[in-house]
Amino acid sequence: MSTLTLSLAVRDSSTMVRRQLKRLIRYPSMTIQLVITPVILLLLFVYVFGGTLGAGIGGGRDTYVNYVLPGILLMAVATAATGTAVMVATDMTEGIIARFRTMRISRASVLTGHVVGAVIQQLLGIAALLGVALAIDFNPNATPVEWLAAAGLLTLFALAITWLAVALGLKAQTPESASNAPMPLILLPFLGSGFVPTDSMPTLLRWFAEYQPFTPIMETIRGLLLGTPIGNNAAIATAWCTGIAALSYLWAKHTFNKA
Repeated sequence: MSTLTLSLAVRDSSTMVRRQLKRLIRYPSMTIQLVITPVILLLLFVYVFGGTLGAGIGGGRDTYVNYVLPGILLMAVATAATGTAVMVATDMTEGIIARFRTMRISRASVLTGHVVGAVIQQLLGIAALLGVALAIDFNPNATPVEWLAAAGLLTLFALAITWLAVALGLKAQTPESASNAPMPLILLPFLGSGFVPTDSMPTLLRWFAEYQPFTPIMETIRGLLLGTPIGNNAAIATAWCTGIAALSYLWAKHTFNKA
């Protein structure tokens, strides 16, 4: 790829990112919903179930808010992926992509705009969720380096899930069907260590919970922010995120080029 081609691709991608951000501003209801839903779940689990579940892990409500937050953070990203899939499917079915194909713009910039815009939205939602958590006694003991590491892992996870959502949106026949495709991702924190320790689960479910991709990511974030043991979870989490991102990118690119 020549320097000029790369420069044009970056310019076109920047334009598509601005398009996505303007769309988020023009239609704030979806953004608000994607931010509010994880906050409501956090408050629900802390103030309704936190006393009982916190006692089960050897503490109380203040202990449980520390435990449950990583799972809610991942749910926030997975929830936002639903909106991304819907927007991609809407673009594919309303003819705007066909119009883009007639213009002298980088084909990759269309998908890049969706991904970068969605990741920015997800990071803003994560920041809002962390703010609420700190207000209700979330008590991290992380150093600045550990905060940066946690932010880096969450960003990598958001990138991976967003590319997966883009691929699912491209494959969907309608925006309505696209809204259902990422739903299983929202359930994975429940079927992992997001809300209760995996050793409290039946054997078969415990095996799934320990080896599914969300669990090492949650355990790594928990360890970075709260000082709990991480072991090899950081390497496994990074491998999962990188693998999902790479495979989803290739899937999305192949589907988009065939459309």
